[in-house]
Amino acid sequence: MDAPRNIPGATDNILRAMEHLGLHWDETVLYQSQRNSAYREALDTLKRNGMVYPCVCSRKEIADSTLRGIEGLIYPGTCRNGIATPANAVQTVRAYSWRVHTQAEAIVVEDALQGRISQSVEKEIGDFTVLRADGIFTYQIAVVVDDAFQGITHVVRGADLLLSTPRQIFLQRLLGLPPLAYAHLPIAINASGEKLSKQTLAPLADLSNPAAMVLRVLEFLGQHPPAELAGYDLDSVWKWAIAHWDFRKLNGIKTKLAN
Repeated sequence: MDAPRNIPGATDNILRAMEHLGLHWDETVLYQSQRNSAYREALDTLKRNGMVYPCVCSRKEIADSTLRGIEGLIYPGTCRNGIATPANAVQTVRAYSWRVHTQAEAIVVEDALQGRISQSVEKEIGDFTVLRADGIFTYQIAVVVDDAFQGITHVVRGADLLLSTPRQIFLQRLLGLPPLAYAHLPIAINASGEKLSKQTLAPLADLSNPAAMVLRVLEFLGQHPPAELAGYDLDSVWKWAIAHWDFRKLNGIKTKLAN
């Protein structure tokens, strides 16, 4: 969780909305904001094995990179062999981040929906950050550590996170963690091709009729619930969804226009 951008009460609102829609969790909810010691331990392991390095480069310095990858500019490796200091510069103490020393070997993801994805993290992403200069651990290391801690075996999430998966697999291998199975679902987009989110000013989900909302999502995911379910209560809708769920109907769906 990115604490500086976290809106007070937002987490509770999300959990209440999930409960309202009949979505419940099996174990205690895990908050990344309370897991820094676990992430620190993982970072220490990477340090001992020489797989991360400190970096003092500013965003502006990184923006001057001439290397481009699949998600924009690639960090040029300025501090890869030691913190870069211009000749004759006055030595000053600068906050630094920690970056992963990536490798050119391709990481292959056998995604249950999106098919085989091959990515050279070094060439296509670059040495990515696991601890920011402001002391915040990044999503990449947090999700890897938390998945292992919770005994997760299968990850089902939005296709917008597909390109992050090779980085996470790379970290799993560096930390000696078990591999996971992945399926990246189609994401809802607006008429401009943007993912529905707070950044794109998407409207809030209408929770006044949770059964109707779940039916809309099932239709979006290609499950095609029968029309007569429109008059049923939420529990009945979920019973139908569980009994008739067909993963094969999702094959080939990448993104989908929301309506």
